[in-house]
Amino acid sequence: MYITLLQMILSVVSGVLVGFSLGLIGGGGSILAVPLLLYLVGLSSVPNAAHIALGTTALAVGLNAYINSYMHIRKRNVAPRIGGVFAGVGLVGSLIGAYLGHITPGTSLLLYFSVVMIILGAYIAISRRASGAGTHEEGPRVAEARRRCPGLNARRIATVAVAGLAVGLLSGYFGIGGGFLIVPALIFSSGICITLAVGTSLLSVGTFGLASGLEYMFYGDVILVISLLYLLGGVIGGYAGTSLAVSIPRDRLRIIYGAIIVVVGIYMMLRTMGIA
Repeated sequence: MYITLLQMILSVVSGVLVGFSLGLIGGGGSILAVPLLLYLVGLSSVPNAAHIALGTTALAVGLNAYINSYMHIRKRNVAPRIGGVFAGVGLVGSLIGAYLGHITPGTSLLLYFSVVMIILGAYIAISRRASGAGTHEEGPRVAEARRRCPGLNARRIATVAVAGLAVGLLSGYFGIGGGFLIVPALIFSSGICITLAVGTSLLSVGTFGLASGLEYMFYGDVILVISLLYLLGGVIGGYAGTSLAVSIPRDRLRIIYGAIIVVVGIYMMLRTMGIA
């Protein structure tokens, strides 16, 4: 597929916007990646647009998560055994989800995606925990969190595995990172605190995104150049957003950003239905 210079530039701009939002408020930023690719970069006019947008997004999100996880690993802000079970079983779910997304008609897939956007936007707007996901707000408590991290018994392994499978399935199906789902899923299934859940979640986001993206690539539904440009923009935007986040009230940002996601989700739904 031929990509114009303007589309390349807009891919970087889209990545900057997504990375900036992630750095600014924490979780949920990757949900905007698909509509930005469709309506700003202009992929909505290409054949099989829905699957290409989801596949391209999934690959970029996965690579970005692995890059961001490096800092957490260096600070030992990761629960490796719990993360291994969650990501390992979730990997199977993400592959199944990506296949189900591939065989779902594009119009239906975008309609379902818009519903997820509306639900996620509402969740971000009303949940205080959402504004802390993916940030280093609890960094000073990492050592204490590791000391109190619960062990893995058979029952906990089973619970973590089921949660990982479910979240991986949704992540693969919609081509999103799923960090907004992974963090609470890790907390409730394993008992770890949010500090370790945030660091551990990035490994799962990277695993799910990369696996889904590679599967979509196998089907020919990934534009690699756009994924890499998106990734570049995301790194730049993430740095800028994180730098600015310390000077702006996060609760206000969370509400505004959640409302933006809801509005974009409604627009996407109306456009998919042929109303807008």
